Amino acid sequence: MKKSLQLFVGCFFIFNINVTHCFGGFNYKSQLIADTNFLDSIERTVTNVAIDSSKVFTSLIASSNNQNGYNVSLNPEAKLFVDQYIHTHADYLNNMKVWGKPYFDLYDKILSAYGVPVQLKYLSVIESSLSSTAISWAGAVGPWQMMSEAAREYGLRTGNYDDRYDYVKSTNAAARMLSTLYSTYKDWLLVIAAYNCGTANVNRAITKAHSTNFWRIQYYLPEETRNHVKKFIATHYYFEGNGSIATLTADEAKNYILNNDANKNNSYASLISTCTAISVFGKYNSVVIANTLGMDISMFNQLNTGFDDALTKGLIYTMHLPADKAALFQAKKILILKQSVELFLSSANTLPVQNK
Repeated sequence: MKKSLQLFVGCFFIFNINVTHCFGGFNYKSQLIADTNFLDSIERTVTNVAIDSSKVFTSLIASSNNQNGYNVSLNPEAKLFVDQYIHTHADYLNNMKVWGKPYFDLYDKILSAYGVPVQLKYLSVIESSLSSTAISWAGAVGPWQMMSEAAREYGLRTGNYDDRYDYVKSTNAAARMLSTLYSTYKDWLLVIAAYNCGTANVNRAITKAHSTNFWRIQYYLPEETRNHVKKFIATHYYFEGNGSIATLTADEAKNYILNNDANKNNSYASLISTCTAISVFGKYNSVVIANTLGMDISMFNQLNTGFDDALTKGLIYTMHLPADKAALFQAKKILILKQSVELFLSSANTLPVQNK
């Protein structure tokens, strides 16, 4: 494994979990779990217990970090598939919540830098089970399973030295590709479909169905692709306990935003009125703060819009935190700042480079 990647992810691990791996001795295979174990978890025989996703998600929402108060309904077209998928993969996905956290944190930072919803990180789960060494029968490689032609188009080297195996470089390329696809379709479900089977197949399905609604064009897509989209939705709901703009069609997303705007504003005003205001300055990082305080990053961002941008510009920012989190921040602010600076230094050379 490349030393530069070992160093970066080693740093990331120190800031997000306990110090159990040294920089030089980090072993991706032991952390990610052998691919054979993953296949066994998929193929194992499971007990015949029916799972109702509506009940599962209600339970998850009650106990998860979903704090925005709004539930995104699961499309009826996906419900049966989602029920069966969770029935088969729940144990494995639950374990991934623990060992996969450093990778999800890395994905969050890079995807958000490109304006891609951080929930698209679950695409890497169904593509490769987060494995950097995954290789498909078709020749797709790495955690984002990029084909060589697409990889080169987005600036990755292939061949003897293959950037697709590199978490940081491949995630930057995948984020750029997802962003480009969204500029074409303005619909994240179509983006996921196109990522799997290519734009030509998606465009052909749109033409045949006379629609840009995924649920109407799905049977004009390859079976693997329509199931791929549903796997993403199932994985998203399992991890998040809810849907998001990434699990909705473009029309569903517009309706959801319109129907919830007023309630969202009222909820935000009510929430922020109960928070403690703290003035901060320096290289604090929102992800490090949220992780250290045990806050959902989406909740932190909702309370502190433009936090990272303001501090990057050297401004003083009035940060809002729930009272208990504010007290914890004051107790750990030196540690948080140290980890934020270390993360900044370790990732300084891996942030997106704009094309000239």
